[in-house]
Amino acid sequence: MNWHPLTSVEQLDNIIEESKHTPVVIFKHSTSCSISSTAKSRLERQWDGASVDHIKPYYLDLLRYRPVSNEIAEVFQVQHQSPQLLLIQDGMCTYDASHLGISIDSMKKSLAV
Repeated sequence: MNWHPLTSVEQLDNIIEESKHTPVVIFKHSTSCSISSTAKSRLERQWDGASVDHIKPYYLDLLRYRPVSNEIAEVFQVQHQSPQLLLIQDGMCTYDASHLGISIDSMKKSLAV
């Protein structure tokens, strides 16, 4: 899994445009939370071999970039959670899961065909 850092609000416009051509996920991670670390580790293990290489993964350290997390909640009309995984397709959030409910299999069911 090759994370792409999400560090600015300005990147969200690019992510929205990018999602019109290829699915994008945003993983919001609290570096001080053990549940978030567990969810991140589990996500990374599930990613390999899940046939989701066409999805571009973004990683947000929400303790360092809280304004970005707030903007994500507003732009995609989701409640802020940590950890949280969002699948963005065609500019919209089509999957949103948090904590240990984050699952590659569940996310894959939301992929546009």
